[in-house]
Amino acid sequence: MKRISIKAPAKINLTLDVKYKRDDGYHEVEMVMTTVDLADWVHIKERDDDRITIDTSAGFIPTDQRNLAYQAAELLRKKYNLKNGIHIDIEKNIPVAAGLAGGSSDAAATLKGLNQLWGLHLSLDELARIGAELGSDIPFCIYGGTALATGRGEIIQPLPSPPSCWVVMAKPRKGVSTADVYGKLRVEEIERRPDLSAVEKALQEKNFDLLCKNLVNVLEPVTFSISPEVKRIKEQMIRFGGQGVLMSGSGPTVYALIRGDGKAARVYNGLRGFCSEVYVVRLLGKNGEIVA
Repeated sequence: MKRISIKAPAKINLTLDVKYKRDDGYHEVEMVMTTVDLADWVHIKERDDDRITIDTSAGFIPTDQRNLAYQAAELLRKKYNLKNGIHIDIEKNIPVAAGLAGGSSDAAATLKGLNQLWGLHLSLDELARIGAELGSDIPFCIYGGTALATGRGEIIQPLPSPPSCWVVMAKPRKGVSTADVYGKLRVEEIERRPDLSAVEKALQEKNFDLLCKNLVNVLEPVTFSISPEVKRIKEQMIRFGGQGVLMSGSGPTVYALIRGDGKAARVYNGLRGFCSEVYVVRLLGKNGEIVA
């Protein structure tokens, strides 16, 4: 039986802006996102029946129709009138409910893997359109690399990769609800919005200092009010020497962009006293290679 393994990288937000709430209930967003070398692995193999089954190394993740990877496989089968059974084994390394798009990346990897396994010959654009039916972050995860995401997150415009650096990420034990964060957001009260032109300039010029100065996430104040622990982690990251420090997505993960192995190690070691989940990784380019 055929089988395939696909890497499913996490993402971080370099910026996150919320423009307004749309008539369809979604928020109009403008985000710059980039992939990092913290990744799940999605292993797919054929079954000799017509079932979709899932196993995962994280016991608390649903393995039925609630799982985005399951939904991705089911949607692809329906669209192309297929009956092929498959088993999906998700090797989890990305923390769950962390603002890092782990579930979306698993679904994107499933779509890409099945595209190859079933010989559908769909382009990335076609896969992204299918993924957008399931989740706003899936189109970005289909493409990977660095991109501007607009609309509800599904309209993707590629951008140059950030300058080479280390990324230290810390996730507190207690999560936050994305619905709660957006529910408490008052768009008219946002004090500082990202300067997209400055961020694009920093990416074009590989200007690390300019990029660090322009990392902005308008959801931070809301998440901080819900979970003061997230704010404390950001403060500790800055105190230990993190150069560009920001919360990713609606949280609760906070990351620091850092130049220099020694400084990254100091920030990592300092945070280990505050968080059980701390990671040191590199940035990934469009082809899934380390940004050097």
